[in-house]
Amino acid sequence: MTKVKEQSTRNQNKGISASACPITYAMNKVGGHWKPVILYNLMAGPKRFSELKRAIPAITEKMLAQHLKQLVGDNLVAKKVEQLMPPITIYTLTQAGESLSPILMAMADWAIKDSKSNLVP
Repeated sequence: MTKVKEQSTRNQNKGISASACPITYAMNKVGGHWKPVILYNLMAGPKRFSELKRAIPAITEKMLAQHLKQLVGDNLVAKKVEQLMPPITIYTLTQAGESLSPILMAMADWAIKDSKSNLVP
């Protein structure tokens, strides 16, 4: 995958859009298919990479690593490497990540109610 230049028109437009619209800002941070799922799984507490992979079996290791890196970069997830043999990496929600918990729970509650109301009798 090619890296997009920071000064590209696309990135400049994204920045302008994010500063003008709070939904765009939020979606830049937590949008996509996997980021909310990763954050939701980290709400239960710290997890190692392998624990997250087991909790989200449909995600590839590459996607998990890529999204964790982005979430760490956006200060929603903290990464701690314990210098054991072999080294252990533990991921936890930051304070900003924890502040998303009520939103993620509201989304989960909505999904449960909506899926029940859409059942065909």
